Amino acid sequence: MSSPETLTLASVQEAHKLIKPFIHQTPVLTSTYINTLASTPQTPESLSNTEWSGQTPSNPILRIHFKCENFQRIGAFKARGAFHAIERLKQSPDFDPSRGVVTHSSGNHAQALSLAAKTSSIPAYIVMPTISTPSKIAATLSYSAQITFSGPTAPEREAAAQKIISSTGAALIPPYDHPHIIAGQGTAALELLSQVPTPLNAIITPCGGGGLLSGTALACSESKTKVFGAEPSFEGADDGKRGYYSGKRVEAVKSLTIGDGLRTPVGKIPWSIIYERRLVDGMYSVTEDQIRAAMRLVYERLKVVVEPSAVVGLAVALYNEDFRKMVEQEGGEEGWDLGVVFSGGNVSLAALGELFKDQ
Repeated sequence: MSSPETLTLASVQEAHKLIKPFIHQTPVLTSTYINTLASTPQTPESLSNTEWSGQTPSNPILRIHFKCENFQRIGAFKARGAFHAIERLKQSPDFDPSRGVVTHSSGNHAQALSLAAKTSSIPAYIVMPTISTPSKIAATLSYSAQITFSGPTAPEREAAAQKIISSTGAALIPPYDHPHIIAGQGTAALELLSQVPTPLNAIITPCGGGGLLSGTALACSESKTKVFGAEPSFEGADDGKRGYYSGKRVEAVKSLTIGDGLRTPVGKIPWSIIYERRLVDGMYSVTEDQIRAAMRLVYERLKVVVEPSAVVGLAVALYNEDFRKMVEQEGGEEGWDLGVVFSGGNVSLAALGELFKDQ
């Protein structure tokens, strides 16, 4: 197994070669309307009652390129890491496929590992929090996985997974804190860099456990493309940002943000890439209302299905004045070409109704 220290751009490139037969190269979309909106200053009224109240609104120029991992297999980027981990595991002489694989996940990694395991006829044992959305539970079951329910915190989920390992001998494939997962997730950014005709000034991705963000950082590590992370601020879900600017990884998160895929703390290995190796250039957070507003915009203007977790990067570009001012200062009159990764689209119609029922 690769160690965190040996993960490089080459690791991501090798992962892409290995998983190409199993994944989709997802499309990149653009929107003139969203570019115009992102390149228009927010109103002073919209900044009232925020930390930027009274400040002159920034005026960046942004051209946004959306990497649509909501069109990926199982509806999320997680398929990349799961297929890479399974394919690497199959190469190990110590792996017994009959004992299966196990993981803990709120939904997208659960589905991804179940599909990857089923593709290779390997049993999959999945630990899911009881608060997981019904649609993600149903999708995981559809791939023939065996589900065990647990409490919502990372320690509770990990303890349940350990019990399964003790009884079955299954191999653990964590949702984000694993070199093979990180290298696999980085393939989304690798594709994005090749799909956009002009060099990207930056890519911003959602950050939960940090697998996608750290993989993206590896993919961009030998280019001039900056990398940023985006998180919800609700109930401390912005652990990555708080840790990044305090210099110490936050090890526990208890948040019921609508971005349910981002309720986990940044893992040790992603943290080593994001912070210790300084491969990520900054972290930003947004409110629940800003996530809803970005989600509505994507539905109405791009006509694609995204889940709340997927749009935090777009919300940062539209509403976070610290980020927007930085783009204004660094991009100047030329502005920035910004890659925004839509991480997934696994949201039910019922959940959508709840999200927007009062708006």
